[in-house]
Amino acid sequence: MKYIVALLLTCLLAFALSLYLPWYAIAIAAFVVAACIHQTPFKAFSAGFVGIFFLWTVVSFYLNWQNKSLLSTKMANLFPLDGEGFGLLVIAALIGGIVGGTAALTGSYFRRMLN
Repeated sequence: MKYIVALLLTCLLAFALSLYLPWYAIAIAAFVVAACIHQTPFKAFSAGFVGIFFLWTVVSFYLNWQNKSLLSTKMANLFPLDGEGFGLLVIAALIGGIVGGTAALTGSYFRRMLN
């Protein structure tokens, strides 16, 4: 139950912070949630990774749909990816997930350090 709560809080807090702060505010959200909700380090990393990965996947596909895949198609042509830009969106979500996961892992270890 704590895992699902941490995942949802990470996703919601990261979305709220990224409306007003730069992209790396997702790390702050994942760190704070993992520091406040006691979990094992693996579960904290997993909740941070999945929460941010899901958030960035949904947001990037929504923005990609809004501009009719114009930017992602042009960017995908610069890299050895498929012509539609789907690979670029997945890579962006993976990068966000790794940032969120490592920040949540750091928050979990920070909580352990304080106890």
